[in-house]
Amino acid sequence: MATITTEKSKELTAKFGANENDTGSTRVQIAILTEKIKNLTEHAKQHRKDFHSLRGLTAMVAKRKNLLKFYAKQDIEGYRSLIKELGIRG
Repeated sequence: MATITTEKSKELTAKFGANENDTGSTRVQIAILTEKIKNLTEHAKQHRKDFHSLRGLTAMVAKRKNLLKFYAKQDIEGYRSLIKELGIRG
């Protein structure tokens, strides 16, 4: 469902973080949330009446939106490259 494997999490951390242990940076958090949202969206397409998971999906999207807003204020060029790399917003 919404969970991702440890290997995928480490891969995203290495790709978007400053180093492989940089799990707290905004870029890494956004990347991991995006992966979880993709997985949960696929689950929601198959299980249309799973309203508990839909609520979790809505919460994740809201959290990612707030993180993106924060990151845009901190580093606009990094924000633009991140959304392009992750394929969000268009």
